[in-house]
Amino acid sequence: MTTKLIDLSQEIYQGMPCLSTQQQTVIFQNISHDVTKQKLGFEFATNGLILNEHVPTHSDAIYEYDPEGQTIDEMDLDSFYGPAICLDVSTIPAEKFITKRDLKEAMKASSQKIEEGDIVLLHTGHYERSYGTEEWFTSHTGLNYQAAKWLAELGVKNIGVDAPSIDQSNDRKFSGHRICREYQITNTENLCNLEKIVNQRFLYIGLPLKIRNGTGSPIRAVALLVE
Repeated sequence: MTTKLIDLSQEIYQGMPCLSTQQQTVIFQNISHDVTKQKLGFEFATNGLILNEHVPTHSDAIYEYDPEGQTIDEMDLDSFYGPAICLDVSTIPAEKFITKRDLKEAMKASSQKIEEGDIVLLHTGHYERSYGTEEWFTSHTGLNYQAAKWLAELGVKNIGVDAPSIDQSNDRKFSGHRICREYQITNTENLCNLEKIVNQRFLYIGLPLKIRNGTGSPIRAVALLVE
């Protein structure tokens, strides 16, 4: 038996895609090798980092969409770790919603079954098609209310997607997030490389930083496959 680790995380860099309402990512030199060599007699270098909690690959705290919900530092780490499957919904057009029927068909095609406590990732194909383009934020599919509710009622504890949001880009009802609020579960956005794990079961790990009162956190998401 062998294991394979798949990185599902976007690169963090200055100038990365970011909404106009969010803090732009800034990376700057804190101190250089030359300076520390002069001051300490040994070479150290560090950078400073300024970024929004929700710009890179990240998970939401329930507090983001529920003022009474837990902040990221209060949430159980179990929400960000555990058995997972990845369903292929990449044929659904950006202007359409992912429906309950779509999810059932994708699950049947995957030969997998959603178990209580699973993490479910949705491969929409949006990252491969649109990352870095004008369509990244403006034209992607997402869950409708009934589809998100179906996942929550099955006991899914974390819904992940390779797009900026689990909501369809024009959904002003924020259907996916509304379900996350109602069922007090998290979601994970801005994933990538989901085409490498589609229709498979694996161990998912995407632990958040312990940000005091955080509304969410950047994560390093990975899938551990057993082959």
